[in-house]
Amino acid sequence: MNKKVLCHLALSALLFPLSFLAEAQQSPKYARIGWLHPGSSPNPWLETFRQGLRELGYVEGRNITIEERWGDGRADRLPGLAAELVRLNVDVIVTGTTPAILASKQATPTIAIVMGGSADPVGTGLVASLARPGGNVTGLSMMAPDVDGKRLEVLKETVPKIARVSMILDRANRGMLLKFKEAEIAAGALELRLEAVEVQEPYNFEGAFFAMTRKRPDALIVSALFVTHRKQIVDLAAKNRVPALYDTHEYVEAGGLMAYGPSVADLFRRAATYVDKILKGRKPADLPVEQPTKFELIINLKTAKQIGLTIPPNVLVRADRVIK
Repeated sequence: MNKKVLCHLALSALLFPLSFLAEAQQSPKYARIGWLHPGSSPNPWLETFRQGLRELGYVEGRNITIEERWGDGRADRLPGLAAELVRLNVDVIVTGTTPAILASKQATPTIAIVMGGSADPVGTGLVASLARPGGNVTGLSMMAPDVDGKRLEVLKETVPKIARVSMILDRANRGMLLKFKEAEIAAGALELRLEAVEVQEPYNFEGAFFAMTRKRPDALIVSALFVTHRKQIVDLAAKNRVPALYDTHEYVEAGGLMAYGPSVADLFRRAATYVDKILKGRKPADLPVEQPTKFELIINLKTAKQIGLTIPPNVLVRADRVIK
């Protein structure tokens, strides 16, 4: 065997493990992903997360398993469910809403946690900063400049004589409390009065609506936090003929009047890209928290007719989707 052939064989032997290593780094290993949500199954956000994973080459049963844990509307269950996922030694936990993210962070300082959406991850102490999260938490934030002001502007254009707005508030949720304070400032700038309608677990929405309607508000704002209870909330709003604006489209699809805000479904789809990077070796501390890029205005004309409200043309033309 001549020297040329021997050199070629030696070079091939050296390059083979390197190419194998590079391929292994690029190809997703079999991973176990924990899913923790305060709501109930089925949930549309889990489906968009699954879609995001499929787009990146992850298929359940082939290279990933998703361990689902649901709070069924009870925040007190979240710490125990988070601990279950930690005991299963999942590779990453995907979750949303401040209570669920906090429960996950308290359960583990080492397993990566990806937020599918947090009202204020910096203000609630989930991350050190958006650019450099630090620790084991990263993902998507629902915060965006002036979103509360824009939401109230839409409401004021829809109900021009509006003066008093109620907002359902769970003070135990730190993210929601910060959100209320920001909305209160935005309301003041628009010469509106924002009042809290307080609820606490187990949520008694009928009692909350009874207390609210005695104050005769002109409109209502409802957070994405209560999306698990969306059918009951939109039915109560319609029954009391209160124009309500919600954070996410799921409420409108359940019969709510209108929604404006970040697409939570898009946030959870994008959460899959964080999972992909973490499974390939990136550290959550080094992955910047992203803010929303997709916003939606959705209007339900059937509900508007039901409560005797005419949606102004200038609001209708801005809608991304209209349910007739």
